[in-house]
Amino acid sequence: MRIPAFLLVFFLSALAHAQILPQAPTVAAKSWLLLDYSSGQALAAYNPDERVEPASLTKLMTAYVVLAALKDGKLKPEQQVPVSERAWKTQGSRMFIEPNRPVTVDELLHGVIVQSGNDASVALAEAAAGSEEAFAQLMNHEAQRLGLKATHFANATGLSDPQHYSTARELGALAAALIRDYPEHYSLYALREYTYNRITQANRNRLLWLDPAVDGVKTGHTESAGYCLIASAKRGPRRLLSVVMGTVSDGMRTQESQKLLNFGFQFFDAVTLYTKEQAVSRLRVWKGAQNLVKAGFLDDFVLSLPKGAAEKVKANLVSQQPLMAPVQKGQRVGTLKLTLDDKPYGEYPVVALETVPVAGMIGRAWDTIRLWFE
Repeated sequence: MRIPAFLLVFFLSALAHAQILPQAPTVAAKSWLLLDYSSGQALAAYNPDERVEPASLTKLMTAYVVLAALKDGKLKPEQQVPVSERAWKTQGSRMFIEPNRPVTVDELLHGVIVQSGNDASVALAEAAAGSEEAFAQLMNHEAQRLGLKATHFANATGLSDPQHYSTARELGALAAALIRDYPEHYSLYALREYTYNRITQANRNRLLWLDPAVDGVKTGHTESAGYCLIASAKRGPRRLLSVVMGTVSDGMRTQESQKLLNFGFQFFDAVTLYTKEQAVSRLRVWKGAQNLVKAGFLDDFVLSLPKGAAEKVKANLVSQQPLMAPVQKGQRVGTLKLTLDDKPYGEYPVVALETVPVAGMIGRAWDTIRLWFE
């Protein structure tokens, strides 16, 4: 049978596109995501926006809020924290703090990050906000500020609650924010064990022993959530994060996370499309002291692309028009839309690389007249 020419062209085009985009592995999890840290790209995913129970992955936000309090001077690392009866009796994984034994903020932070202590989480919440309930409000405020619209926290521990939920995508974004905003503390997530009260507990992230590139970040488990893991690995200049939710065992979450990280590093290359402050284009500015502003990225714009596909990427810069002065350096002025093999591959904000002040009265009046005819 002779195949019509238009069908043959369609088939060959689809086949070529399939060859460019590598086939993601099969992952035995309820939902999962592979994230490029630098660009924020989702390299592969399954049900990434499905509501899930975060379990102890919650403690990423617990630590985030506490680190913010340390940065602002509201807490001090050496500050001693009283252990309430509520913190002491908190169920689940524990650091084994005691009401009559001194414990510092720094020790509690280690207990949250390395030992996943629920008791340590409640103690820190009470130290930072007065109560766990008030601390949960701080967690939700930070979630909203970070753009995590499908996330809500009811506690600092991750214990099950109908009002405690997130998604694989947003948990990945939270982990990336933690690494980005508090790099001086991120090394805590690579610690393999921690000793407190003469009890040594191992980090539950088994990838810290299996893959030297892995340096974090957090495990989670409840009966209803299953076994979860966000893992981060850096090989050379590239960092990838895997988010695996709802696997059936500790070994399975480790195996599937390793599978995703290996897939990302083996089948994608890091390609620098634009260097730091390289002008992607010059955009029209109205009522400004100059008519054009250089637009681009304040840091190197590095994208993960399927191996051998760099030459097939096309970029189109869409300006936010009319762009009115004053324009501040770093202000978003447009969107870079990328296609790979003529298929959408991502959209990224482009910012002004220079400041454009407001023009004088005559210049503003002239541009007002010109805008009438645009």
